[in-house]
Amino acid sequence: MQILAAIFDLDGTVLEDEVAYGEAFRKVLRSLGIVTSQKYPHKGGIGVEENWPYLIKKFKIKTTKSKQVLARETQNYFRSLLGQVKVKNGFFEFVKELKRLNIMTALATSNLWAMVEEIFDKFDLRDCFDAVVTGEEVSAKKPDSEIFIVTARKLGVEAKNCLVFEDSAAGVKAAKEAGMRVVGVGEGERSKTLAEADKVVADYTDFYKILDEDPGRV
Repeated sequence: MQILAAIFDLDGTVLEDEVAYGEAFRKVLRSLGIVTSQKYPHKGGIGVEENWPYLIKKFKIKTTKSKQVLARETQNYFRSLLGQVKVKNGFFEFVKELKRLNIMTALATSNLWAMVEEIFDKFDLRDCFDAVVTGEEVSAKKPDSEIFIVTARKLGVEAKNCLVFEDSAAGVKAAKEAGMRVVGVGEGERSKTLAEADKVVADYTDFYKILDEDPGRV
């Protein structure tokens, strides 16, 4: 099936920011009296705000702070750690190749637009995407497929002609339920959570070679 559009998640997929987010969550947890050695105490693929009900239950936290306040504190810590974040290897070259092949590109992220704009400016990503869908534009979060359906509609393409890049099991499930093919982006232990993806690559240098050899297939 011909690929007409490539849709990318942001955190952990375009950006190598998992460690920074892990540290940001740990800092807020510490302010709530919870000290954990877990590198990633949060759940990938569900967004910062959606993580807080999960973390409150996981660590049996008693707090009067709302999930919105806790999410804002987490994002503020994350902003202070942006110097530790980088774009995944090969991403810019891969996007350039997609555009050469007339394949549209889009970002589908549960982040809010303000954070996306900040990241776009910090990492010079604004021109990489033909369309952007953020958390404000959907009512249901991954693993619900809504964000990918909305993104395909915005691009004007059918789901069967979309290829999604995701780093979480929730994201892979959402894309599959939307009727799209999926490339999991991850390595080591993280790659084991992407078993339902059609392919798994460590970064875009791997997939770039595959696309260059056979652009019509996954």
